[in-house]
Amino acid sequence: MKNYLNFETEIKDLETDLDKLKDPYNQEGLAEVDTKNISKLQSEIDTKLKHIYSNLDPWQTTMVARHEDRPKSKYIIDNLFDDFISLSGDRFYGEDKSVICGFAKFENKSVLVIGQEKGEDLESRIERNFGMMRPEGYRKTIRLMKLANKFKIPIISFIDTPGAYPGVGAEERGQAEAIAKSIECCMELTVPTISIIIGEGGSGGAIALASSNKVLMLENAIYSVISPEGCATILWRDPKKTLEASKAMKLCSKDLYNLKIIDEIISEPVGGAHRDRDLIINNLRNSIRSNLDFFKNMSQEEILNQRKNRFLSIGRSKGFASNADLSDNLSMKTNIIDKFLNIYSNRKNYLIISVVTALLLSTIIFFL
Repeated sequence: MKNYLNFETEIKDLETDLDKLKDPYNQEGLAEVDTKNISKLQSEIDTKLKHIYSNLDPWQTTMVARHEDRPKSKYIIDNLFDDFISLSGDRFYGEDKSVICGFAKFENKSVLVIGQEKGEDLESRIERNFGMMRPEGYRKTIRLMKLANKFKIPIISFIDTPGAYPGVGAEERGQAEAIAKSIECCMELTVPTISIIIGEGGSGGAIALASSNKVLMLENAIYSVISPEGCATILWRDPKKTLEASKAMKLCSKDLYNLKIIDEIISEPVGGAHRDRDLIINNLRNSIRSNLDFFKNMSQEEILNQRKNRFLSIGRSKGFASNADLSDNLSMKTNIIDKFLNIYSNRKNYLIISVVTALLLSTIIFFL
């Protein structure tokens, strides 16, 4: 049974009629398929889908990103990689089933695959905690990312989470620290890292794994600091103002690409990724291949610097700051006072600073 969103009512009616035409024996008095009307109805459905999905507002895009039939990480891993070996446990507390980790082959090349998994049905969603990772999940990914870095294996992450799990137990086990350590680990890696937002990229739960050399995004996915409902509740004290919140946060792929927060938009079939899973797998394969090739001839130091410069450049143009000159190496500029304090902090130069300070004070007293 297909699941339809509230703005797809016309599509639902047309596809219901189409199914009846394709199976005429369920209708009294018909005994043959009306191919002419089927073609006409299919053409009308395609036209409607193109019109609706080319004019989605940010809140409608959010609903598409959360669609229950949308391909999840497990499906993508099973169909995109070969010889996947799942690895479990953080070696501190336990296993977190909301994230799938393991080594696999991508076109005969070894990669580490990380995927936040929401689950396909109610039972699996409860087991996977709806894709909300706990501290042990982040510590598991840190352990495996360090292992991949040791053996120079590229890392590919699939992001699909409403955010990190906010439960009391998770906070007691150091949720914030685990997220911070995950970001720190991602930024220190010297192997190519690619993160792909396939559905919902929410808050620190997403950025903990999306601090990568390349951040890619499916066309109808979302990436935001907070959910639209949470934003509306905080700003307007009205969780129903989700459209206003969605527009304000610029959480859609086109807005984020224009702001240079993401590097690439991976196109989806008309009507969303759930309407043609084979096509979305093929598009993901092509995108991953081209992005891995980008780092083929880069040294470890160049990979590390590319990642650092990528994040340092965010917000310096088109949106967050104006007239910001971006240097080639994005190194920190220090003024005279900062240099003076840096010298002062060095104990070896303590005597020199003391003499200079005494001379300055005596000069000031002399002129007074």
